[in-house]
Amino acid sequence: MNAETIAEGLVLAEVAPGVLEVRIDRPQARNALSVAVFNGLSSVWKRINKDKSVQVVILTSADCGTFCAGMDLKEAAAIRRDDATADITDRIEDPFQQGMRTVNVPIIAAMTGSFTAGGMMLALNCDLRVGLRGTLGGIAEAKVGRGSPWGVPLLWMLPQAVLMEMTLTGDFLPIERLHALGFVNHVAETPDEVRTVALQMATKIAANAPLSVRAGKKSIQHAGSVGVEQGLRDAVDIYATVYASEDAQEGMRAFAEKRAPRWQGR
Repeated sequence: MNAETIAEGLVLAEVAPGVLEVRIDRPQARNALSVAVFNGLSSVWKRINKDKSVQVVILTSADCGTFCAGMDLKEAAAIRRDDATADITDRIEDPFQQGMRTVNVPIIAAMTGSFTAGGMMLALNCDLRVGLRGTLGGIAEAKVGRGSPWGVPLLWMLPQAVLMEMTLTGDFLPIERLHALGFVNHVAETPDEVRTVALQMATKIAANAPLSVRAGKKSIQHAGSVGVEQGLRDAVDIYATVYASEDAQEGMRAFAEKRAPRWQGR
């Protein structure tokens, strides 16, 4: 497994064919998001969209009890101390990681610890989530005077009353409750098992027709923005290239010939 350091505290590695692991590696800072990591992530999302060999992404972090503690507040304070008019977000290309939501392949969060603030932001921007039993997730911005505009999509993932409570109180929810509410797909017993479950999911996805997978993600995301009726109409257009592809014919041939399909991605 060849690892590539994108920025200080951010490492990439191919963990299976077509599966790229993006690892935040700052255990000494509870995997908090520094300026370097923020901007490194932004560059990674752009790179993935240009790399057809990547079929699935797993976002995880170094084991320290925390998946991601959010923005590095110590670094933010130091920036403000050096320049009374500066905010850490001035140095971040995409502070709310909106580019993450445009990645054309599925992203699985392998959350090996608790998560809050920017950690919750990363989790909700993923398409699938695996959590660690006994951990917590929350939105702590109200307790530190920051904001969470990135949390609005949670209104389509959690009941409004639950989201309102999390946002206004800053209290955390047990991962088990987030799982029961449907925000988390699976809960595992150890950090290694979290990553194993995520990899199992990623391997299944990577074995499927890539055009179908990408269209599936895109159509579901799009419908969440435009509504059911418009989403249904637009999904027909989104899937048009899938039906017209060579892979659509290959899938039927492989089924008839009782063999594994050989996807070309076209």
